[in-house]
Amino acid sequence: MRVPYKTRLVLMVASALLLLALCTRRSPPPGPPVDLTPRTVEESVQLGSLLQSIRAVEHVPYRLRKEVSCRLATNRCECLAEQDSFRLPLSNLVFPRLTVKDFRLAFLESHPDPESVERLRAQEHSSFRRRGFSPADLLLVAQANSPLQFPTQGVEVRPLKTILVPGLGLQEKTGSNHSVSLTASLGTFDVAATVDGVSLEGLGQKSITVSSSSQEALNRQLQFVAYTNTQFHPRTADTVQFSSRGHRSFFTIKVGHHAVPRLYNSGLHPEANVSALVTIATKTFLRYDRLAGLIASVRRFYPHIGIVIADDNEHPQPVGGAGVEQFFMPPRKGWFAGRNLAVSQVTTKYVLWVDDDFLFTAKTKLEKMVDILERTSLDLVSGTSGHVSPPVFQRRLPVSRGAAGRWRRARGDWLRHNFPSHHLCGGGWLGGRLSSRPQGLPPPHRWIPQLCGRRRRRQLLHGQDGQGAAEFFVDGLGSLHVGSCSDVVVDHASKIQLPWTKSKSQRAYDSFRYSSSESDRDLHNEVFYFKNRFKCMTRH
Repeated sequence: MRVPYKTRLVLMVASALLLLALCTRRSPPPGPPVDLTPRTVEESVQLGSLLQSIRAVEHVPYRLRKEVSCRLATNRCECLAEQDSFRLPLSNLVFPRLTVKDFRLAFLESHPDPESVERLRAQEHSSFRRRGFSPADLLLVAQANSPLQFPTQGVEVRPLKTILVPGLGLQEKTGSNHSVSLTASLGTFDVAATVDGVSLEGLGQKSITVSSSSQEALNRQLQFVAYTNTQFHPRTADTVQFSSRGHRSFFTIKVGHHAVPRLYNSGLHPEANVSALVTIATKTFLRYDRLAGLIASVRRFYPHIGIVIADDNEHPQPVGGAGVEQFFMPPRKGWFAGRNLAVSQVTTKYVLWVDDDFLFTAKTKLEKMVDILERTSLDLVSGTSGHVSPPVFQRRLPVSRGAAGRWRRARGDWLRHNFPSHHLCGGGWLGGRLSSRPQGLPPPHRWIPQLCGRRRRRQLLHGQDGQGAAEFFVDGLGSLHVGSCSDVVVDHASKIQLPWTKSKSQRAYDSFRYSSSESDRDLHNEVFYFKNRFKCMTRH
């Protein structure tokens, strides 16, 4: 039976409209904008109430115990070398001397503008502290509702060091004899000073008991309770039991080293010159013509920016030009190995990763991406692409915990690829959305080597396919905060080409890029099943 012409026309129009709707599918309206501006680093959100409880017992006298108080951190750096009254030959071998190198003098005494360097250093350190700040690090003190008063979070000690435990107190309304005890498992308790009328038991032990007939004297004594970590185990915590008659509470003391700052001396104000802050990195294989187009487009808009190339061609060709560094690899080592190599050679504050067939345009505004990273807590910011629909690639990767199975072993977790992004970003950032786009502008040495250095795949020689992108961002879940700018556009060389017009190198590249071997699929399954412990993955 023949279908009437009008019916066929209606079906064709309906099919075209349906196809258009699928190709231009957009995300649902996002929620209210979120301000990602780093919060101010505060010492304590309850500093006022804590100081009030301290001042309430300031009139109670005390006596310092030097054997304990001398171990407390003074937060003061005194770099003083030993002074020799006399020196004998080879005396350093028998009596080693304390030597000091003052980095401030060594670096600044020959610098033409030391004041600007110190100002930039202080600015970078302030930015570093804001980026690493978390409300979970603030000192919080639970008021005496139980009637115990104790710190709920924000207490930290360096391994094998001593601190005063802040915020301890007892607020009992009745009773002639007051007593509290503290018990730890990874350290011991002592007191940095003693108060008359207070009985102390267990000094230098894991459990200490403080008793007194005067509640004021007891609370004054609790201000001098010192905790010493006795087991060298960084990145852990000691759970302390704080108890009195009929009441028991717990709080933790984190044990760990302070993060060493990673500051970048660009020598210029961030808004002065993007070339001093950003390096462009790429990996190339069998596509020197595309690479030449990328370099030419970069030089058109950023003549002095540095470019780092990782090259694993079997027959490499030198790529010249000012500011271009080309690093050769053994043949066919792959995309992930190339990214590790390229990023390892970056010395600027930020690195922009691009594929070798990308093209810069007038809308490729690196200044905008740098400005967002300087003003927010994001780890990675990406642009959008002019060759895909929708142009902003947005995904969420939530993980749901799996239920326990036989022998108390969980059967695995559930990874989901959800559409769309999480939310818009406020704080003056227009057009930005949280996303998971492979290319972006992150600090180079913060997380990229850890995220892309564990993969054994060699067949993936150029770009991040869907499997590679998923593995890349799964490694960053829980630590990587990603955003994208809809008004920063990176173009792409045309992929439309007739098969019989392709060169020999292009056909060879396609055979590597678009082939998927059985071993490659097995490796992808192994990575998700074994390394990441996933049971299944769903995708929208």
